[in-house]
Amino acid sequence: MTKAEIVSKIAEGTGIEKAEVLATVEAFMKEIKNSLESGTNVYLRGFGSFIIKERAEKTGRNISKNTTIKIPAHNIPAFKPAKVFVNGVKSKVAVK
Repeated sequence: MTKAEIVSKIAEGTGIEKAEVLATVEAFMKEIKNSLESGTNVYLRGFGSFIIKERAEKTGRNISKNTTIKIPAHNIPAFKPAKVFVNGVKSKVAVK
């Protein structure tokens, strides 16, 4: 599902115009991004958490030059779904 499809579904379900829904979705995503960039996690009860994960320093390989490189420690954004969310997906989506 794309952002445009999400906006269409919300607009159909609420009767709000697509432009307003798009602005709201964009603002929501911007606030999550700003919060994570400032070092603050975002917790949405019943849905999940947008968190910052720390990656330790490690050694990697540049295959084309056959050399080792040092990858510095860094932070990455991650999403951890709530248990209710996980259980809903487990019970409603068939294993392929």
